[in-house]
Amino acid sequence: MNSISQPEFLPATRAELDRLGWRELDVLLVSGDAYVDHPAFGAALIGRWLVAHGWRVGIVAQPRWDRTDDLLAMGRPRLFAGASAGALDSMLAHYTAFRKKRSDDAYTPGGRCGQRPNRAAIVYAGLLRRAFPGLPVVLGGIEASLRRAAHYDFWTDRVRRSILLDAKADLLVYGMAERAVLDTAARLAAGGDLTGIPGTAHAGAAPAATVRLPACEAIQARPALLLEATLLLERQMRESFWAAQGHAGRDVLLAPPAEPLTTEELDRLYALPFARRAHPCARGPVPALEMIRFSLTAHRGCAGGCSFCALALHQGRRISSRSRASLAAEARALTRRPDWDGTLTDVGGPSANMWGASCAAVPGSCRRGSCLTPEPCPSFRDAQDELAGLLESLLRIPGVRHLRVASGVRHDLALRSPAYMRALVRRFTGGQLKLAPEHSSPAVLRLMRKPPFRVFEAFLEAFARESRAAGKEQYVVPYLMSAFPGCTQADMRELAGWLKARGWRPRQAQCFIPAPGTAAAAMFHAGIDERGRAIPVARSDAERLRQHAALAPRHA
Repeated sequence: MNSISQPEFLPATRAELDRLGWRELDVLLVSGDAYVDHPAFGAALIGRWLVAHGWRVGIVAQPRWDRTDDLLAMGRPRLFAGASAGALDSMLAHYTAFRKKRSDDAYTPGGRCGQRPNRAAIVYAGLLRRAFPGLPVVLGGIEASLRRAAHYDFWTDRVRRSILLDAKADLLVYGMAERAVLDTAARLAAGGDLTGIPGTAHAGAAPAATVRLPACEAIQARPALLLEATLLLERQMRESFWAAQGHAGRDVLLAPPAEPLTTEELDRLYALPFARRAHPCARGPVPALEMIRFSLTAHRGCAGGCSFCALALHQGRRISSRSRASLAAEARALTRRPDWDGTLTDVGGPSANMWGASCAAVPGSCRRGSCLTPEPCPSFRDAQDELAGLLESLLRIPGVRHLRVASGVRHDLALRSPAYMRALVRRFTGGQLKLAPEHSSPAVLRLMRKPPFRVFEAFLEAFARESRAAGKEQYVVPYLMSAFPGCTQADMRELAGWLKARGWRPRQAQCFIPAPGTAAAAMFHAGIDERGRAIPVARSDAERLRQHAALAPRHA
């Protein structure tokens, strides 16, 4: 491919396209989020990566969905169009745990709600087919990733088929998409087909060596099969095999996951010249940007494997980390910005303290749902002592006055490294540290794949001890969850009693929402645990409200 200079912003209008001297786009990306040129926003990340490899990319952010005008503004792209709901599943972005309409949207200018449609990936794919007949349409982002197979949809209380079929798309990219989109562009440019690209799904004939998931219709008839299918998809992320699922006589084929980017590739990706601000067409500040403008993404992946978390099926459990030099270079670049305020607001990722972690097991041999529970796997190697040194080195960069750790800390992991605990509490906690024990009930925590509550209590003791030694008054802010599958009203009373005994009034309490594709959503729908045993489920809004009232009576 010919080299293409990275523009200040990827074109979002015909005038910008013309100013760059680009006759046409190779790829058009449509997103349910505002276009913010920051590596935490998917369209910017994928768009910049494609441009770095010689492809001309434009972005249409939050288009009107009752007409095709916005999509047509830059003309027909040469290779394909990508559709993404944005950083969140669009239904989760729009509705609360009690199916009430949300009043704001952090990924929209001015925080306005209603700038993307329900089931945005499906709607955008339909618009693209109308705008550009015959052009390949590729789904991506978290909504497509988690709905790539038959899945439980909380908002309609039923099992829906793969979003690939509902969107009538040519290809679905799941997980982190950098490798898959490059392969897609190269194949289409060469006149090839899109079958077999790692990290993608398409409709077609299954290869011989394929693991078959329970069919969509079978799951709709027998909810327990949804959990079987979900656990097989988790296995696929660990063991890397072909999978197929029947849908009314058609197969949705899921190629093995793409290999995570190497350290060198991650370094190159995050060194791209992101503007770190919203495109000039944005009318008002984008709240999500204000939260992460001066944060650094240190790694991808999460070894926790929590049953309610999307990461197991999206980024996977293998950790990919950036180099010290790359993170230092990005931090130095931030200090040269005119809007720099002196504080690195976060250095982390899906979790704060998994940078540099690795697995010593034979690839593809793991059978565990989590690297850390019910106890840490002997093959899992953390690098928290080195991480403490990394954070100290970033704080010594001229112009960096403060560094905070805002990503969720795995408290069970932190306790394994006294050096990291000391640095975290004494140097990088700004008065409050957010943790996610989620619950106190042993039975509920096992279903969540979270560590026992005594581990959280041990962390609290260590946190208080280190805070005293530093002469600081600091607090832990716990994230807690109600109405998780298997949780009873008695469990909630027990948790509320523990909080009351400490004089804590939780500010970070949420009622469980079954995220599509997760093991916890399958448990909720089927009323069983991972071994097929029946568990109680607070299913109605009334039951869920009663549980949530134990933690947040004002919001129930």
